[in-house]
Amino acid sequence: MLRNSGTNEETSSVRTELQGPSSVESMLLQDQAISEPALTPRWARELTRPYFTFKQDLQDRRNLAIGGDYNLLYQHAGNSPGEDNATGGVIRFFGAWTATGKGTPDTGSLVFKVENRHRFLSDIAPSSLAQEIGYSGLTAITFSDAGSILTNLYWRQSFKSNKFAFVAGVVDATDYVATYALVNPWTDFSNYVFSTNPTIAVPNQGLGAAVRFNLSENYYFTAGVADANGDPTDPMNSFDTFFGDREYFKHIELGWAGSWEKRFTDNIHLTAWHVDESKDAGLSSGHGLAFSFSRSINERWLPFLRLGYSDGGGGVFYERLLSTGFGYHPASRSDDILGIGLSWDRPSIETYGAALNDEYTAELYYRYQLTQLFSITPDLQYLVNPALDPDEGNVLVVGLRGRLSF
Repeated sequence: MLRNSGTNEETSSVRTELQGPSSVESMLLQDQAISEPALTPRWARELTRPYFTFKQDLQDRRNLAIGGDYNLLYQHAGNSPGEDNATGGVIRFFGAWTATGKGTPDTGSLVFKVENRHRFLSDIAPSSLAQEIGYSGLTAITFSDAGSILTNLYWRQSFKSNKFAFVAGVVDATDYVATYALVNPWTDFSNYVFSTNPTIAVPNQGLGAAVRFNLSENYYFTAGVADANGDPTDPMNSFDTFFGDREYFKHIELGWAGSWEKRFTDNIHLTAWHVDESKDAGLSSGHGLAFSFSRSINERWLPFLRLGYSDGGGGVFYERLLSTGFGYHPASRSDDILGIGLSWDRPSIETYGAALNDEYTAELYYRYQLTQLFSITPDLQYLVNPALDPDEGNVLVVGLRGRLSF
């Protein structure tokens, strides 16, 4: 089994129904599964022992699993006509309280996550760097300057030995729409083309619900709806927009998984989506299809292929997308991962107001698990034909990401 892909469930009673690798419950499991960091300083273990003893006691006695992290990303773009440096930080606190069914396949949990996303010693955050260099996508997704936000506050319930599950509340649809093992922007690829498929008009976090049903041992079906006007900076307003504006993002997905434990690494799925017209945002309705294939090989390699088609509506970045690549866990460093991705995209005429050149993107990263709690990830992105500034030429983006979990 590939490590750090959100698949190791034996280390905790926390379950991951209808979730992807970047979800709260998957991150809790992933952080617990770290087993071979490069350094294991005794002083650090002794210093943090009381806190982690407290966390374990909460989970054992109160059925409350908690965690958090601080993430820092620096990116530098060569040949930029605008700003060429961007640094951002994100501190997150998250958890899951299992209220019913502890020790059984059918659990009910309250899942929560709050964040603060901010610039750090630069004029722009990394999520704004793309527009400075004329790139139609995003060189970093989650590292913005949004401030304090509520990204999860929902109930998750499973039934019939986990054959059926649902979530309802303040959701992040990217947790479960068109996911695969390397989708997590906190630990894997930074560029949007290798994360949640950018031909899908997934809204910001807000009110929503989704269901998952296991059709058989290997086949599953998911469907859901979310507020197309979600705003995590003002979550209470989502009640007004969800029930008042009634503009929704809808999705269905049919997929195959090699097993429950490898549902992220050995996975093939087709996702269909539709989003309503958003009058306040001035966005038309849109629809599309997305396909994803990934398969683990020898418990080390994870090749993937992802396709996307959209009509260009709903504010999507791209009308077409093809991305491929692989992840690799070194035999001697199973907590580390090397990732390489290549993609082609066609920007949306409706979103950008004109037909633009096709773009090509390459990304290379290596996540190095330095200690039990800290990883560091150097990252290179090479952007060919930035569509919004075709005269500028190709751009190299150098990045360095750090993640401290607690």
